[in-house]
Amino acid sequence: MHVRKGDMVIVVAGNDKGRTGEVQSVNRERNRVVVEGVNVRWKHRKATQQNPQGERLQLECAVHASNVMHLDPQTGKGVRRRATQEN
Repeated sequence: MHVRKGDMVIVVAGNDKGRTGEVQSVNRERNRVVVEGVNVRWKHRKATQQNPQGERLQLECAVHASNVMHLDPQTGKGVRRRATQEN
């Protein structure tokens, strides 16, 4: 996987193309990443005794890793990085 948790990335394909954010989590089995502020969906929570009103939450959903690139802070564009050996 070319990105890790904490990396700054830019979305290069999809509805959120051009948005940037920090990688919050990585799922290597499914090749998906969760990026802060990207692919935000509404989650409706049913009312419970602890929360009698119920609620609507906005959660970031995963996007495929091939749709993100590392962000170059000087230019603000996506760049390809060489893969490094993990020990």
